[in-house]
Amino acid sequence: MWQVIGQTRALSMLKHGLEAGTLSHAYLMVGPPHVGKMTLALNLAQALNCDAAERPCGECSTCRKIASASHADVQIIGLTQNESSAEAKLIGIDQIKQMQHLVSLPPFEGKHKVFIIDGAELMSTEAANRLLKTLEEPVGRVTFLLLTVNDSLLPATVVSRCQRLELPPLSTAEVESALVAGRGIEPQRARLLARLSHGCPGWAITAGSDDSRLQQRDEELDRLLDVITADCEERFAYVAPLAARFNQNRGAVYGVLDLWLDYWRDLMLVKVGYRDIITNIDRLASIVEVAQGYRLAQIKAFIESLRAAAEQLRQNANPRLVLEVLMLDIPIKEEGRELATQPSVNYG
Repeated sequence: MWQVIGQTRALSMLKHGLEAGTLSHAYLMVGPPHVGKMTLALNLAQALNCDAAERPCGECSTCRKIASASHADVQIIGLTQNESSAEAKLIGIDQIKQMQHLVSLPPFEGKHKVFIIDGAELMSTEAANRLLKTLEEPVGRVTFLLLTVNDSLLPATVVSRCQRLELPPLSTAEVESALVAGRGIEPQRARLLARLSHGCPGWAITAGSDDSRLQQRDEELDRLLDVITADCEERFAYVAPLAARFNQNRGAVYGVLDLWLDYWRDLMLVKVGYRDIITNIDRLASIVEVAQGYRLAQIKAFIESLRAAAEQLRQNANPRLVLEVLMLDIPIKEEGRELATQPSVNYG
């Protein structure tokens, strides 16, 4: 049984390839984090090695081993950690060399070897060039699955050797339905998780079973509200540890910026009368109140500042400087200003 949620087009292509025996030797699975790339990759690895009539069955020992990442013929290659620090390295050439050695060997306990490169865009130039040589000379009973959030960061030569599978975000309704029907999550909680997931069911499923995810989000939103009403000294005190954290965990800092972006987008939506499609639906009353203190132009300008800050960080700008400038860009609240009355649109 295929476990991936949604992704009908990609799933249909893979099923047809399995039935017709026309699967590519290499696939590039492109989509945002937690959208289902790894789930689909493991499902395909199961289908290539499963002996059941309907593959993957999900029940046999082979399927279970692959699901638990303990099958000898299914290897996952990803980031390693620098022994002297917590900073993640690129996927290096030694990892690809080791993979190439395994490619040259026949399957050990299954029918088909599968190599999953998670975060393929993080390969070093040397590693990508080394992988290209392998992709140019396909080997029987070996499949490569490259998972990436941004295939434009991969060399065009590598991309051209793979069949591309796009895994777009799901609709809010699809994620909500999957949480209620497939995970037994209470509808109101499922609705919130679906909004917060931005169409990526993996995040929603994890947050649905781990209360600390929502608790951490609540704490960060509370800090956000404190910061936008604070003076410059307090704002700089807020970003100092955030900037220091960037060197150890960039993803966490990008997550904070995404949370800020969601909140200010919600302010904009409330401002123009589309409160029914905001992300932070559990904070609607507070968002309406805060929105009353800003002009629409102020909100839109700060949204652009948030996007620019994230882009500058991705271009390796000084994180402390970027975040301090962002704090200076927070608009000044206009006390006593009332929200213009706009009709609320109900999208169900």
